[in-house]
Amino acid sequence: MPRPPQRLLSAQIIVDAALKMVDTAGDFTMPGLAERLNVRPSSLYNHVSGRAEIIELMRARAMASIRLDEHDAAADHWIDTVASLAREYRLSYSKHPRLIPLLTAHTVQTDVAFEMYNALATAFTAGGFSPAEVLHAITALDSFVLGSALDLAAPQEVWANTPRANEPMRAALAAAGTAPNRADDAFDFGLRVLIAGLRAEASSAR
Repeated sequence: MPRPPQRLLSAQIIVDAALKMVDTAGDFTMPGLAERLNVRPSSLYNHVSGRAEIIELMRARAMASIRLDEHDAAADHWIDTVASLAREYRLSYSKHPRLIPLLTAHTVQTDVAFEMYNALATAFTAGGFSPAEVLHAITALDSFVLGSALDLAAPQEVWANTPRANEPMRAALAAAGTAPNRADDAFDFGLRVLIAGLRAEASSAR
């Protein structure tokens, strides 16, 4: 019998299928993944060690588009690097926002993720933050970006304009609550506030 023209299963094929399941349902199981690929569950383990590895491979896939070689983490440009990386980081997850809860439940191990975190650590260090503050700054930025990316999966009408809303909230909803670019506008606003706070914190530390 001649060989098939391509491999029937590979780590890449497994990740593709798992990512589609996450995009649709927000999660995946090994038996469900095997069924989707029309293979036995045991066949998956010939290519991946298990669910944790698949999640890390999905993290690597999602973050692969982040460009790191174009950023200058020198002292004069550290804040620009942080802002640019935050935008690229959010954009990388904007295609798969339902993946975020899975990623936050697993320890970061993949190389591409550490390359970005290394770039952020270098930038914050250039900005004058202490080692402990560097980790706090990365965590704060991480939380904001992931939350903003997850917001992209929210319904267009996030808050119902009901009698439960007080007058300031109703005014806010009327002004921008259901705007087509609500999530993008909120991210831009939040990033400006975060960057201003980081800049002020760095100045006070010097």
